[in-house]
Amino acid sequence: MSEKQKMLAGEFYIADDPELAQDNKKASLWMDRYNRSHTLSQPEREELLRELFGSVGKGVNIRPPFFCDYGYNINIGDGVFLNFNCVILDVVKVEIGAMTQIGPGVQILTADHPRDAEQRAKMLEFGRPVSIGANVWIGAGAIILPGVKIGDNALIGAGSIVTRDVPKGATAVGNPARVVKRGKSV
Repeated sequence: MSEKQKMLAGEFYIADDPELAQDNKKASLWMDRYNRSHTLSQPEREELLRELFGSVGKGVNIRPPFFCDYGYNINIGDGVFLNFNCVILDVVKVEIGAMTQIGPGVQILTADHPRDAEQRAKMLEFGRPVSIGANVWIGAGAIILPGVKIGDNALIGAGSIVTRDVPKGATAVGNPARVVKRGKSV
């Protein structure tokens, strides 16, 4: 397997592999363009998103500046809004459901590192996908850690660090984020 194939499969990989470095450079060049797009209309910026992302729904609005690793692992549903200065480290899939709203300075992280010092010394990394449901609200400055799933209609408080899954309809706040309110039974 290539390092890229390992990365996409969530296995240990070496990030400075030439193929991955080229993919990251392509994303960096795209970010240079996108992050100068403040004066473009939302539909024009949406077209730019389609150049890099895995999939982009209708009516998506990501306010620049925006930062990502590769872009092709990001899939965003209809009507999603990301405010200024969001970061998505997308070494594996990031799914964001329709009508989700994400505040400024939010970080969504899939990249992870071995806990074993010898493995880290070999420059190994791996990724765990992040899934955010539909109609979720994530407050400013929140951090979503690798492997987290956030259910539909959940609310994440500003500044929260989400280390565990959040059920649908729940409200989670704090560091680490804890569920303080459960969603209504359906």
